[in-house]
Amino acid sequence: MSTEPPETTEDTEPGTPGATPEGGGPTAGSAGSAGEEPAGGAGAAEGDGGENAAQAAAADDGDGDGDGDGDTKAQMSEAEAELAAQRVERERIERRKAEKKAVESGAKLSGTAADLLAAVRAVESGAKPAATVFSEPEPPRRPAPEPVRRPQPVVAEAPAGPAAQTVESVRRVLNEGGAPEALAPQVAAALGEGADDQLRADPWQLLRVGGVRPEQADGFARALLGAECGPDDERRGRAVTVWLLEQAALAGHTALEMPTLTAALAQRAVPDADTAVQDTLAEGEALVFQDALDEPGAPARRDDELEEGEERPVRVLVGLERYALAEESLADGLARLINSVPKQDGSAEEWERAAASAGSAADLVRAVAAHGLVLHTGGEASLTEPAALLHTAQALGLRAWAAAHGPVGRGRFSALLSGSGLPDDPAQAKSAPGVATVAGLLSGAEGPGRDADGAFDLDLLVVLDAPQLDVETAALLTESLPDGARLVLAGDPAVLWSAGPGRVFADLLSARICPQIASRRPDPGPLGELVSGIGIGELNQVEAPGKEVVIVPVRDAGEAVHRTVQLVADSVPRAIGVPTEKTQVITPGHGGAAGTRALNAALKERLNPGPGRFGGFDPGDRIAYSPAPGRTVPGQVVKADAEGLHLTCAGEAVVVPKERVEQSVRHGWALTAHQAAGTRWPAVVVVLPGDAAQALSRPWVYTAFSRADRHLSVVHGAEQALPRAVAEIPAKPRTTRLPALLATQLTTTD
Repeated sequence: MSTEPPETTEDTEPGTPGATPEGGGPTAGSAGSAGEEPAGGAGAAEGDGGENAAQAAAADDGDGDGDGDGDTKAQMSEAEAELAAQRVERERIERRKAEKKAVESGAKLSGTAADLLAAVRAVESGAKPAATVFSEPEPPRRPAPEPVRRPQPVVAEAPAGPAAQTVESVRRVLNEGGAPEALAPQVAAALGEGADDQLRADPWQLLRVGGVRPEQADGFARALLGAECGPDDERRGRAVTVWLLEQAALAGHTALEMPTLTAALAQRAVPDADTAVQDTLAEGEALVFQDALDEPGAPARRDDELEEGEERPVRVLVGLERYALAEESLADGLARLINSVPKQDGSAEEWERAAASAGSAADLVRAVAAHGLVLHTGGEASLTEPAALLHTAQALGLRAWAAAHGPVGRGRFSALLSGSGLPDDPAQAKSAPGVATVAGLLSGAEGPGRDADGAFDLDLLVVLDAPQLDVETAALLTESLPDGARLVLAGDPAVLWSAGPGRVFADLLSARICPQIASRRPDPGPLGELVSGIGIGELNQVEAPGKEVVIVPVRDAGEAVHRTVQLVADSVPRAIGVPTEKTQVITPGHGGAAGTRALNAALKERLNPGPGRFGGFDPGDRIAYSPAPGRTVPGQVVKADAEGLHLTCAGEAVVVPKERVEQSVRHGWALTAHQAAGTRWPAVVVVLPGDAAQALSRPWVYTAFSRADRHLSVVHGAEQALPRAVAEIPAKPRTTRLPALLATQLTTTD
């Protein structure tokens, strides 16, 4: 690899590329355990869900966009349409489970559901749901009518914001307590009608607003309650407990082990952590679980298989209901796929002939022929195998679809599927038949539509970028599949995990409950060689005669910003031939002297100077648009008017109302690795300032470096922290329940 910038050799020294934080979850600085303070420097805000998720959570359930079309009738925004569609789908899933339970005469709750009911204190309300255990395949689905191939997006009235009088009354309470009055709309939206009375009765409810921390809520409570306020107040204990579970979810955990949670409460000056947790459970604000712990590598055992007098070891976890339901629903759906017989489209001989002619995809085709769930692993070059599978399935008469993480991934896979070659801008590429985005598939804006039972009207779904699936998205996809359908999850296991809670792909790989097909197609060239080495913990020097990899050593963050602007604006376009608009900067986090804020400010000043007339944006600005937390779409500002900020994203016009710009749009010349996941650019500049050294990890380095197609420049100030991170620092652990739930489901249905 070259150790000089593309345009000169005078002021550089040999160096090794550097990296940044793993960003295990979508939170600013969350590090694995709830209660940890954010890390300082650039690494403190890694992850698309970091600052963006906190801001989005302060608004409408994380909905941060609007899609206006100028009609007088209010149209539902893209994110709102997606959320509405997901709510409808969840209701359908619950009805489906209820119907199944009704026909399973004499079925008895066991496993997780029984443990949950036995462990939760104060369940008098009976409001806590239990998981449905699939003990046998569901009845065959009814014949579907002729499918609607291009369903219309969900259209509904935009949900009204909080009433003006509610906001005003909340503003008065905030003012009394010394809290910023600007929080009034978020508080009113979070607490609903009577929000002012709720705040007076329990000032710690302020923690329901994203971005508010316990010490800030404590100050607010002291101002309102005076002498009545104390650290042992049970209201404080409950609110801090829920807040810690929310922070854990932002860090990627779907639940926390009880000792971890009580230790974090003690760090937050909660005198009696155990009582605080029990009060939270009694109020139904969290759920408790007892998951069996079997010996590593040993098969899960049913209760009737235990020796007389033997007690099953368990771990006690506490989590929020929404993630508990999602993880249990996902386990149900996966067990149904694994235990059901795939729909017979084509004979065994036809599948075998197709596999024999599928080249490197032969093993994948054979696995899909016989199984309802298959995992496929590999880098960018391995995408030819899911493409071959899709061609094979369609030739055999299957209704086969693929879904990518975002529009750029959809464009790239469409080009691969059609054999037309990678377009100059994959985000603008026309989607090939049978290719959608995950969000578009779920919302109904893309994909095959749904059959008479509400399931996807397809026989095979290939989900690309599978490591980006969080538990809620994965649950919706899985439960939407009809009986007899096949699901293939394909992706690179070395990249960062999802921005949302869970580690679905990694959990399934470790569970070994279905066929796993590992591609043997390496990514080509010096970039492929470099990234492959990082994946196994080796940071190798590679020969890059065409300057595919260039190292630019820097001494401090100021120099890093200067050299980054120089590379993007001049060096890469002139020496490599990649224009500025197709060069992406990736850095550890939003904060710090070389974070996305600082870099975007410098890049805007050089590339598109302007006063930022609309929320800091001007026509021509590159932006990162987040219609929902954890999902980022690159785009550009077109104009601003009374309707809002007009963007073009992946070839589509988007209008973001003024009040949502701050939550859903940021400048996009520089992104974090989580924001960049699932997307690739012709040229990438990775910025590794020295203050990111403590946050480096192998998955972050792998993800950032592998975003480049033709050229990678590394602005390197992390010194030896980079090779140490690649060799020694794996992904931060996440606490999830999916493996235990799957073990229970599959043992029950054996």
